[in-house]
Amino acid sequence: MKLVSWNVNGIRAGLRKNFLPFLAEESPDVLCVQESKALPDEVGPQWPAEYKAFWNPAERKGYSGTMLLTRVEPLQVQNGIGVPEHDTEGRVQTAEFADFFLVNVYVPNTKRDLSRLGYRQEWDRALLVYLKALETRKPVLWCGDFNVAHTELDLARPKQNTRTHGFTAEERAGFDAFVGAGFIDTFREFEKEGGHYTWWSQMGGARGRNIGWRIDYFLMSAALRGRLKAAYIRPGVMGSDHCPVGVELV
Repeated sequence: MKLVSWNVNGIRAGLRKNFLPFLAEESPDVLCVQESKALPDEVGPQWPAEYKAFWNPAERKGYSGTMLLTRVEPLQVQNGIGVPEHDTEGRVQTAEFADFFLVNVYVPNTKRDLSRLGYRQEWDRALLVYLKALETRKPVLWCGDFNVAHTELDLARPKQNTRTHGFTAEERAGFDAFVGAGFIDTFREFEKEGGHYTWWSQMGGARGRNIGWRIDYFLMSAALRGRLKAAYIRPGVMGSDHCPVGVELV
């Protein structure tokens, strides 16, 4: 089973670029999208009929939002984590399959001035409670734009960014808590070195020089580790300031 995650920075913009060619070439069983920034009636079913779309738009129009495209019928799909103050921005979707939960996540950005750092910490804690509750029922695979580079290996210039949003000690501690709770960073099961990124600034030719950050992930319950065949990043896929990431399960 192939599962892919991509922050498309606007699905309508993506559809005008290479979203559909990528979908055809990659051919995932499930594609988790972040920053969809649209309502269903603003897009329409432009993808192949074999894919069914599930939407979770933010209350604020044109902002945030997640969506799932899947050709494997889920048992059910739930939006949000059941905490009203965290569920207005369309940031979490959970698809239940026969033997695991797949959670699509767009983690809040703390903002350049760190004005949302406190909220982000609350959000991380609430998400962890939600994920661990799911895990009492079935193993959990969760993915998306986490808006944090976990370690110094996960960004090109760690020393210059120690107090930059996306690499603060507080945000990294939030990721540590997920790992400490037993979730596995799937990409690091296969690749231990740096230089592998999923987001690049759109200024200064950062992508061409690979001055990037790894902030998009697939994490999984330890119970799923034996099924993990591959975990990868697609840095050559354009169309967004993020690139897709994926896993394959047996």
